[in-house]
Amino acid sequence: MFSWKREGERALFLVSATPTPCGVEMFARGNLKSSKANGIDGVGFTLNGRLGEMPSLWTTLADVDALIVNLPMVAWKRTLLAPALALLCARLRGARTIVTLHEWADLDWRRRLVIGAYLLFAQTVLFSSPYVRAQFARSLFGWAPFATGLVPIPANIARPSQLASTALSDRLAVEKSKGRLILGHFGSIYPRKQSSFVLDVAAELKLLRRDVFVVFIGGFVRDSGRVEAEFRARATALGLCDDALVTGYIETDAEIYRLFESVDVFAYSFAEGLTSRRGSILACLQSGRPLVVNQPSSANEFDHHPSFRLAMARSAIRLVPTSSTAKDFATAINAIDLSCEPAPIALFEESWRDAALAIRKAILFRPAARSIARLIGRKPTP
Repeated sequence: MFSWKREGERALFLVSATPTPCGVEMFARGNLKSSKANGIDGVGFTLNGRLGEMPSLWTTLADVDALIVNLPMVAWKRTLLAPALALLCARLRGARTIVTLHEWADLDWRRRLVIGAYLLFAQTVLFSSPYVRAQFARSLFGWAPFATGLVPIPANIARPSQLASTALSDRLAVEKSKGRLILGHFGSIYPRKQSSFVLDVAAELKLLRRDVFVVFIGGFVRDSGRVEAEFRARATALGLCDDALVTGYIETDAEIYRLFESVDVFAYSFAEGLTSRRGSILACLQSGRPLVVNQPSSANEFDHHPSFRLAMARSAIRLVPTSSTAKDFATAINAIDLSCEPAPIALFEESWRDAALAIRKAILFRPAARSIARLIGRKPTP
């Protein structure tokens, strides 16, 4: 589609009004907040899914060069048509349409079908990791002709200069004063993330004669209680009912990082191994506490992500084999010297700068180059 607009770097970011944002929504809001500091004149538009907001969106799109949409969106059933209409309006207005796709195979097939329809209006799709891009390439929609690229997912929260104590942090301080190892996990609890695996690790640590207490900093996904019921049943089966705490949603970064301070070591195990879309990992690393996680399935998973490469170079991330058992994790954790002073890593500003550079590059991508690439049989990557 031809555009009468100048090529530039003024972008409209779609955000949600939800008071409890997920990682994708935090990324959308973070992009908007950091855009001006990183070379993009960013404007926000809060999308609630109502048809009545489309005229306002249409007017706003008249003065931007690109529309940035992050998928999957929060409350997707309520906003089912809104992203498609927003992308269509942007195409009609001559704005470049850029979609950041954070997940694919982990999504319910109905969500993938809806998102696939949205992508019919996308000119560039930035994937959260090479692993997610490979999943998409193997899917029904892998033939789509849009340009593709990768965007580094930043640390989703910053470490504040002042931290805030709460009843939860006081509880962890009491457990730590007993000489217990505080094993931590940060983020939403859901099956694909294998959060309950950390309970198995705690049970194995007990077999190694470590007095361990597990804290899950975050809450359960909404699914009528099934995930929570299964989690509680697993804790009961392992005899950890009195040795595990789920905090629920924590509102402020100051409270989160106070809880981080009480953690001795974080643990994660992902079915696919660590991927570069896990911004919660970078958030944990800013506390200076060591983090044990199973290694990525691909050697090039972090080639586009300087912050992850820095953390690994400093040994802040301790990798175990991708298929490691809970016993393997417990052995790795037990070998860590926790007497060393924590060494926080400043990742927040740097990782958001890297994300903005990827988005800025996509905004400035010239459609003419895409046509030339098609002639020689190659899909361009912005």
